[in-house]
Amino acid sequence: MGGDIVAFIISHQFSIMIFMSGICGILAFLTLITDSLSPQKKSILALMGLSAMLLLIFDRLSYYYRGNTSDLGSVMVRLCNGLVFFLTIFILHLVTQYMKDLLRHEGKLPVTPLPLRICEGLFAAGTVLIIVSQFTGLYYTFDAQNIYHRAPGYPISYIIPLLIVLLQEYTLLRYRNRLNKTLVISLMLSLALPTVMSTVQIFYYGASLTSITMGFVVIVFYIYALNDLGKAVHRARQNELEFYKASEKKEAAMFAETAEALANAIDAKDKYTHGHSTRVAALSRQIAKEAGMTDRDCDQVYFAALLHDIGKIGIRDDIINKEGKLTDEEFEQIKLHPILGYQILSSIKQSPTLSIGAHYHHERYDGTGYPDGLCGEEIPEIARIIAVADAYDAMSSSRSYRAYLPQEAIKRELKRGMGKQFDPKYAEIMLRMMENGET
Repeated sequence: MGGDIVAFIISHQFSIMIFMSGICGILAFLTLITDSLSPQKKSILALMGLSAMLLLIFDRLSYYYRGNTSDLGSVMVRLCNGLVFFLTIFILHLVTQYMKDLLRHEGKLPVTPLPLRICEGLFAAGTVLIIVSQFTGLYYTFDAQNIYHRAPGYPISYIIPLLIVLLQEYTLLRYRNRLNKTLVISLMLSLALPTVMSTVQIFYYGASLTSITMGFVVIVFYIYALNDLGKAVHRARQNELEFYKASEKKEAAMFAETAEALANAIDAKDKYTHGHSTRVAALSRQIAKEAGMTDRDCDQVYFAALLHDIGKIGIRDDIINKEGKLTDEEFEQIKLHPILGYQILSSIKQSPTLSIGAHYHHERYDGTGYPDGLCGEEIPEIARIIAVADAYDAMSSSRSYRAYLPQEAIKRELKRGMGKQFDPKYAEIMLRMMENGET
């Protein structure tokens, strides 16, 4: 079965070599134009693809000019065979550089492992021996018909790449815990394949199994690089999402703190209403939740209620803190605070609901409220909710003109105000919350 596979590869090797050289060339080009790889990894992978393409092309040309006794044929055969030997160990040298980059960045290894430094020395020695072979016939010779023949020193050309691969495999095995397991297994298998095929090639003279499998190794490295790139993009996207989420949380927290600070500033003007805005906001959110609103809508209700009295900043302190009944003129001044609140908050375009609560929370369901005399569902829903919570907190708190009301008295007032001062739906929810002790 194995012999049949080898025979099939040999019989179709020229077509396979041309096909794979095209793939490697395309991969090299795609690597050069991508911006998502580090400069180091990009240069290594691009050189891998280019080297594999040239290896397959020169191996193909060495067969093409084999037996050609012309001057061109003699030069091409020698040149192409020398480049095949060199490019084979050069690709392995690039694998060494790739592993160094991998262990440095992903494996967090501060120094290059000794086996990989030895690999670099073997590459230098192998390059020198190839040059020597070109002039001495150490690895191969050519007869008068320009036919290639293996020389006695030919095994050395196998030993050096074999040692490089063994050292690379050892390094992967030694530092496997620092790298992705799938990566380690795939790289070890892909590096073992050329070694196996080179051994087979010894017994099948005329085959180019080593060159073909070297091209395959380069393609495997590209596949991993693309997979690694996809993971890197995914990680970058996740980091970006986390950054935006963190930014949103920070902005939301800053907004909440600012709104609470403003609410405290508002309440500080009235010695009888400390904490009023915060309590109304909490009650309003609870009413909205009981009414089935979404969390987002409940938050909008909360912040609108928190700032519903912001217009009081523009009302004189002596009016706000006056003990006893207000004059008609003073009450007209108090009635301006919804308009002033709207004017202050309407400039916040990102949160338009803030101004709605401030503007309409004193409208009455029967249309007798202020400032616009809206009635029923003409009044924005947020304002109808805040009106109930505001009235509850006002009745349950002591004021300059009266003491706080008992819970039963508040219930009677809420029931009496249904359909008049309050939206019956939200007044009913408020009553239910009182019955359940949720106030």
